[in-house]
Amino acid sequence: MAIRQGATANWIKSSYSANGACVEVKSPVMEAIAVRDSKAQDGPSLTFAPDSWTSFVAGVTEGRLGRLA
Repeated sequence: MAIRQGATANWIKSSYSANGACVEVKSPVMEAIAVRDSKAQDGPSLTFAPDSWTSFVAGVTEGRLGRLA
């Protein structure tokens, strides 16, 4: 399921996660994209401005950020 900015009130788990290394994303308001660790659902979340999130996703998709060991 795609994240629709301002219209995704529930947490959506990435379908690309593996081995328990999952992130969840939601965007209940137009001004923010929230991200959290699916293993720590009561823990903190990070909030990004939409332009910053779009740049991050593009960087990951295009392989510009490298790979963490």
